[in-house]
Order: sequence, then structure tokens, then C-alpha cells
Amino acid sequence: MKTGVIGLGAMGANMARNLAKANHLETVYNRTLSTTESVAKECDCSISMTPCELAKQCELIIICVSRDEDVLEMVNEIKDNINANTIVIDTSTVSSETAKRAATILKEVNAYFLDCPVSGGTEGAKNGTLAMMVGGDEAILEKARPTLESIAGNIVYIGVSGSGQATKAVNQIMAAGINQAVTEALAFGKAMDLPMDKVVDIVSTGAAGNWFLEHRGKTMLAGTYDPGFKLALHHKDLTICQSMTKSISDNALPIIEMTLIHYQRLMDEGYGDEDISALFRLKEKVLS
Repeated sequence: MKTGVIGLGAMGANMARNLAKANHLETVYNRTLSTTESVAKECDCSISMTPCELAKQCELIIICVSRDEDVLEMVNEIKDNINANTIVIDTSTVSSETAKRAATILKEVNAYFLDCPVSGGTEGAKNGTLAMMVGGDEAILEKARPTLESIAGNIVYIGVSGSGQATKAVNQIMAAGINQAVTEALAFGKAMDLPMDKVVDIVSTGAAGNWFLEHRGKTMLAGTYDPGFKLALHHKDLTICQSMTKSISDNALPIIEMTLIHYQRLMDEGYGDEDISALFRLKEKVLS
């Protein structure tokens, strides 16, 4: 399918590269023209100067932006120029309500919307191995699947519109808890003067082993926090989780609340663009 990508940050640019390798990429758009030009040259595809221009050329459109308002802005911009039966895939992390609104807007112009948030970080985007959780019409997903398989290694249909984003919220809460557990445990181990490379190696093979420990354990111990997944973006995602929680209960979830406080402290200190493993900075201070 002729595919366009809107949003060429670390995730979107890597998706575009993998789509190009699979001969699916038609055109790209980014608010910063220099970024658009760079990715287009690398991928040997056309440049779209506006989202509307991109929409006219494509059978499938992938949106990869940061916030709810950005998703709705892009959807509203393309709706008057989109071709009938075009499939719009949103890989951003936004609220379920935003996904439902986007689906409604595009249904009015005979286009389809799937909320398809992804997990796997920049490594997954680069390697085309992202996990994709999908909400919307399953039949439409099957039409898009051959194209999406060039950017995601595991694509799972969850349910109706908004359910993909609700599943991503589950993922983000879990990621926050894992981050809290791993950074705290490694700070404890370091304070006990253990040989931490060996600790990471052995713990990674046991019941407490996990992706985050394996891929971020030694880098955080070395004081290296290159993103991966920017702390400020996870903070944004957790505020979405917080809002979704309030819509179903008067009670707060402690992992969300605690992590938001910790992330805000790190952002205030200038670490918002670092990987979420920068939480280790705070855990070290507690035990120093």
C-alpha cells in the first residue's frame, strides 16, 4: 500500500526507514522541513509540505506524534483531502477518548482509523520489531497488516476503537513499576558494594529477570542515560494513565502517582530528555 508517515522523531523516522526497505513508503511529512528532507533523501521518497498533501497521495497513513492534541490536529488537517477508504494508523500514545474521537472524525469522510500504539523503544523501531496493540475494525487491520509487518514484529488485535490505547496504558503503568523496582534494587546493590556487572548478569537469568534490567541495568550503573525512551514522554504517558484511572475510580494507583512525582523532580533538574532509567539518579541519592 502507498504509505505516508506523519511525524519523524526517533520512532517515526525509523518506521519510515523500515517501510522504505519494504517498498511501502511513498512520502513523509514533519513540521521541521529539514528533518523531512533528510529522511526523504535517505528513504528515496517524496516530501510532503503539508499533511493534506501527504493525504492525497496515500492509501495508508501512519501518524507518530507526541500528544493528544497533535493527533487530533493531524486528523483534522487531513480529513478534507483524504481519499475514501484510506486507512489511518496512529502509533502515538494518547488517551482512549482521543482515539475514539479520531475514529469518528475519519468515519465521517469514509476513511478508517486504527489506534495502534507501540512498545519496544527506539531499538524496536530501528529493528522493525515493535509490539503493536490495535483498536478498531479487525478487518481493516488485516488489510493493513502486510504493510505494518515491516515496522512491527508482533501485531495483536485487541478490540474496538480505544482499546489499543487502553492496552498501551497497561504497558506504561507496568513499565513504571519495573523502572521503580530495577533502579531501586540496583541502587541497593551498589550501596552494598557488590560487583554490579555480575549482579545484573545473574539476576537477569532468574525469576526477577526482565527486558529493562537486561538492556538498561549496566548502562544506568555506568551513568549513561541515552534514550531509549525519554523520561519526559513517559511522564506524559503516565498523566494519560492517571486521567484514565480517574474516569473509572476515585482511587489513585500508587505506582502512577509515585513515578509522576519522581519524574517531575528529574525534569525540574534538567533530565527530561534522558532515558527513563535516569530514575536511578534519585535512587542512588536515597542510599548515599
